Amino acid sequence: MATDNSATIVTLHQPKPKTPAERARAYRLRKKTGTALVVTTAPKPVVKPVTPVTLVTPVPVTSRVTQAVTASRRRSVGSMLLTVAAFGLFGVGLTMNGWFAHGLGSTSAAGWLFMALGLAADLVALAVPSCAASLWQARRRGTAAAGWLIWAATFVFIVTSGIGFASTNVADVTLSRASRVTPAVTLAQTSLADAVTSRDRECKSGTGKFCREREAAVNERRQALDTATRAVQQAADPQVEAAAKIVSWLSGGTVRPSGDDFAMLRLVLLALLPQFGGVLLMVARPAK
Repeated sequence: MATDNSATIVTLHQPKPKTPAERARAYRLRKKTGTALVVTTAPKPVVKPVTPVTLVTPVPVTSRVTQAVTASRRRSVGSMLLTVAAFGLFGVGLTMNGWFAHGLGSTSAAGWLFMALGLAADLVALAVPSCAASLWQARRRGTAAAGWLIWAATFVFIVTSGIGFASTNVADVTLSRASRVTPAVTLAQTSLADAVTSRDRECKSGTGKFCREREAAVNERRQALDTATRAVQQAADPQVEAAAKIVSWLSGGTVRPSGDDFAMLRLVLLALLPQFGGVLLMVARPAK
């Protein structure tokens, strides 16, 4: 039996093309159907509560930078002034101690050796505080303590030299002023000399009424000379006398210091202040 292997051709149905009127009607239908779907399926709007927002005004960065720069400038100016003051005090103390130490030598060589010792002590007193503070911050406490002990020894040495310098010069000036001969002193000396001459002439023949009168006159005029001389001595150092009077006046008479008290206070300050250069230099170091 023979088999037919020929392919079967099936003709598919091809739709008929639409006319322009049909295409327009179909477009209107699609448009109407799509609009209806959008309207019916649109989700309802959800109303969410509004959370109040607190507005924080930030500090401008430029303002903080300006404040930091201003503070840094103030610190730098203060450090600069303290550094200048430290080296100024160091120069004064160096001159004072070198001059006084040189005067202690019995010979020229000994004087120069004492002067070198005084200058070295001043240099140590200037440099040690800053170095000791740095060592303490670096937690090298033992080395820092040794440095402070060395500073204390040199500080005592230079303070004693400063006391010697100040006391010598103040005493010389005071004695020079106290030895001045004022008109009041000259008049008192002349009156005393006349009284002594009259007493000697009257008492030559023996002690009598007029001799005793001349002796009393001599005593009286000697007291007047002492008073005039004491006034000159007080005027030789008016600072301490004025300071004593001011303290007594401010305290209403409760505190009555003498001129010697202020003279000692002045001597201590004159010896101490020039030796604080190293401490000021330590304070002027910028903070790290």
